[in-house]
Amino acid sequence: MSEKKLYNKYSDYLKEKYGEKVYKLPINLPLTCPNRINGHGCSFCADVGTGFEAMKSTVSVTEQLEKTKEYISGRYHAKKFIAYFQNYTNTYMPLEVFKKYVLEAVKVSNIVEISISTRPDCVREDYLQFLKTVEETYHISIHLELGLQTVNYHTLDFISRGHGIAEYIDAVKRIQRYGFSICTHLILNLPQDTLRDTIETAKVVSALETDIVKLHSLYIPKNTPLCEAYEHGTIKLCSKEEYIERLAIFLAYLSPNIIVERLFSRVPEKDAVFSNWNTSWWKLQDEALAYMKKNRYYQGKFYNYLNGAALNSLS
Repeated sequence: MSEKKLYNKYSDYLKEKYGEKVYKLPINLPLTCPNRINGHGCSFCADVGTGFEAMKSTVSVTEQLEKTKEYISGRYHAKKFIAYFQNYTNTYMPLEVFKKYVLEAVKVSNIVEISISTRPDCVREDYLQFLKTVEETYHISIHLELGLQTVNYHTLDFISRGHGIAEYIDAVKRIQRYGFSICTHLILNLPQDTLRDTIETAKVVSALETDIVKLHSLYIPKNTPLCEAYEHGTIKLCSKEEYIERLAIFLAYLSPNIIVERLFSRVPEKDAVFSNWNTSWWKLQDEALAYMKKNRYYQGKFYNYLNGAALNSLS
């Protein structure tokens, strides 16, 4: 069984959609998120948000895109790109400011898609209406990335996520009405989560028909509340072997129609006190795929729980 058949790879999806390989260009903006206004924010969130690989936020959107595009084009002969508004919560800024940044990005040549990273509780109609106008005016795809992490609301409280499951459901329904694609970010080894939570998370995102999932193995950035808990031994993380099992079973319960963008996180070692069990992400990926092949797991193997599944026994 090939890797392609084990799960739906994001790179294959983009190549099929755009006719060639497409690369994401990260954009770093001077912004924050509502969860950091009255406190630190999510317990795993570093001061730079998720913008480890991005340029400084003082650099204009145009310059960030052009410089990164030049580098990627020279190295990989790339011709098509996604402008990825990556760090913190990109819809948590005044609408007029948001419009300015997005319109700056769409005017850069060879951008085929705008990807907006945000939170479920920061998806509002006026922002979506503006993005629909952008899509129709510039004939460019709009893609929103929602940080959910888990459907276990007790764990969401534990990591100070600042929202529950209802906000995620509401955001998905709102975005789908505009026809934009949705990527849901998930962490499969959060403290307090179990294999049961992993399975339920796969089932919920499948039932809501999210288009893409981006899977993260939890890393713990320095100078975060989660770092303090880890160093004091008040939290326990699952082993590498258990994570690989959770990953395989998550994919087995996941709808076969959903695209999978990533299986493991990638973060510079200097920025974290824990990351990927001191193993490179590509080695972990090889181990995970080998585990799936050995145990005959593949995406959608257990996708049999929707559409009145209990009635099947009466047929």
